[in-house]
Amino acid sequence: MNSAKCDDHDYINFMIAAQRAFSCTEAARCQPTEDKAASHDAFTRLLTRQPPDTEALWRETQEMVDLDGGLLVLDDSTLDKPYAKRIDLVTRHWSGKHRKVVMGINLISMVWTDGEATIPCDFRVYDKPIGGKNKNEHFRDMLTRANERGFAPECVLFDSWYCSLQNLKLIRSYGWSWLTRLKSNRHVNPDGGGNVRVSAVEIGAEGRRVHLKGYGFIKVFRTVSPEGDAQYWATDDLEMAVSRWEELRVRAWCIENYHRAIKQCCGVERAQARSARGQINHIGFSLRAFVRLEAYRLSTGISWYEAKTAIIRASIRQYLQNPLYILNSTP
Repeated sequence: MNSAKCDDHDYINFMIAAQRAFSCTEAARCQPTEDKAASHDAFTRLLTRQPPDTEALWRETQEMVDLDGGLLVLDDSTLDKPYAKRIDLVTRHWSGKHRKVVMGINLISMVWTDGEATIPCDFRVYDKPIGGKNKNEHFRDMLTRANERGFAPECVLFDSWYCSLQNLKLIRSYGWSWLTRLKSNRHVNPDGGGNVRVSAVEIGAEGRRVHLKGYGFIKVFRTVSPEGDAQYWATDDLEMAVSRWEELRVRAWCIENYHRAIKQCCGVERAQARSARGQINHIGFSLRAFVRLEAYRLSTGISWYEAKTAIIRASIRQYLQNPLYILNSTP
């Protein structure tokens, strides 16, 4: 068997440098030496020959995290696929960007942060419509894997979609603290008089201790969104102060910036592959590309976006010195 003409790092480096086109054909065209360059078929085989492996991401990031501190933040994001007709994994999902249901691939991520670094540690792709696991099952799988890897985070943060009793009890079984948003219709018992919707409970500025139906005592905070809607946050840390709650909410926002970065800087949405294996491998390579941009940001202070732009700035400068596409001068 002939050896592979390209490897993971060839594709990852291409994804960091590419600005718009992220196809295997473009990857082949951009290779530095034409006589030994891999063909587009070689890059296609790279995406499809090996089974998806989330462990490759962890092998590259495990030295960048502190297992005994920091936060684990979990959330999902929809990768837009508006023109997909025959692409595996593409179904209809809610998009916060478009504020409506769109066609796309649902990516569930787990990142570690200490307030400065944002390090992706694991990911899953939602595929229940074709016989896979649902989002909560993927959520528990990632938490179980994090526990096996030795994580002992300060807190686990996630959205209201994942605050089922089964998920909360799993986190408690690992001895971890958690912070999440609660839906307004979640039943709690504030004073021993019976369960009511959390939206019907009077919650002061310092929060309130209540009993969550089926779980136990928690502390609930209330805030109001810019649109005027009440939001309810809950934690199993009954001594959590308002200042700590506000700090954690701000730090949890890193996963939104992370999702934006992998879309704008790493081409995570732009895989031109039809198979589920090709799509998932492309996503994995994209996240590993982000790790390199993040490591560079942490060492230099240069943002992901500036680092990305700097790659082509020298080429633009060279072109401006000797433009190729000009009009002949007219009298």
